[in-house]
Amino acid sequence: MNKRGHVLNALLLALGLGVVIEPGLDAATVRTTAQITVPIVLGALFPDVDTAFGRHRKTLHSLPVLGIFLAYPLVFGNLQYVWIGVVTHYVLDVVGSRRGIALFHPLSDAEYGLPSGVTTSSKYADLVTVIVTAVELAIFWALHTYVVTLDLDLSAASEAAAGLGL
Repeated sequence: MNKRGHVLNALLLALGLGVVIEPGLDAATVRTTAQITVPIVLGALFPDVDTAFGRHRKTLHSLPVLGIFLAYPLVFGNLQYVWIGVVTHYVLDVVGSRRGIALFHPLSDAEYGLPSGVTTSSKYADLVTVIVTAVELAIFWALHTYVVTLDLDLSAASEAAAGLGL
């Protein structure tokens, strides 16, 4: 997908996750949505920084980079929602576009994708983005409801990491 698709995906996710995390249509929902929107959009745009340096869909579109974003809030106690933007960027590139991404870069430059995608210039790109976003929201809802809450307070984990010298 192109940057427009990633921003559309991130904004729709932030709106949906705001309601998932803080159900209802009140001030708390608006506050939660506002709180998570910027980090999710920044995370969704970050992998495409490799268009300015490195190799696009390889340098910053890999599992090691995602691992850094997953660990960051545990170590530093902030940027809790940036990983959501990064992971959904990857999902959109794997499922929504034809090319795929190099998940195991720098160990391998092989690109992985599904045959379900369209080209970034396709007239169906926005529709595919909305469909992928709806599926992502359903998965995040299920994770939040049945596995682990997405509104985690990671300050205790950050303090533990600091105690370990991280």
